[in-house]
Amino acid sequence: MNIKSLRRARPAALVLAVVAASTVALVSCGDDNSSGSSSQTPTPDKASFSGMTPSALKSAASSAIASARAQASAAASSAAASSASAAASSFEASVSAEVARASKDAQNELKNVTGQGNAMSDVAMTGKPRAQTGGLLAVLVTITNKTDKKASYAVQVDFLDSSGKVVETRYVGAENLAPGAKAQPVAISTKPPEPVLTPKLAKAQRY
Repeated sequence: MNIKSLRRARPAALVLAVVAASTVALVSCGDDNSSGSSSQTPTPDKASFSGMTPSALKSAASSAIASARAQASAAASSAAASSASAAASSFEASVSAEVARASKDAQNELKNVTGQGNAMSDVAMTGKPRAQTGGLLAVLVTITNKTDKKASYAVQVDFLDSSGKVVETRYVGAENLAPGAKAQPVAISTKPPEPVLTPKLAKAQRY
């Protein structure tokens, strides 16, 4: 082979080499893709899912939170109601033993009294804050012996509704008050807080 033939053969050989290299590269890429395709991602077990969409899960969570809050609120309200009832019972018990006998005596004394009695000017009333009475309507009755002799007193307190009708009557009293001395029995309404009642001094008798 002469020099001219060698020069012509070199370009042809280079072309063949490039083609061969490209073929190898393509085959190699094809093998990589094939290998990647055969390595599939495992399918999750559907049984482990709740079957709820994210929005449904969020809604369920919100519902559970709202239910928990409602139960907590109901428990708090129940506890508050029980506490208020206990406070009311405690307050009423603390004064009942003290005024029970005087109340009965006062009621008996006022049975035969006509009009408002002879001691209205010796008696005054002041409402007690419900925070101190467990929510009960209670009136502090101040009895002052304005005479110069020892005396006993019987007092009637009426509780009126908004129309002025008497819906409850309570009696209190004080015995053997010295001249100028004071007594402060408490008249307690047993009616519910609503409707609101108004206490009124109905009778006061000195005897």
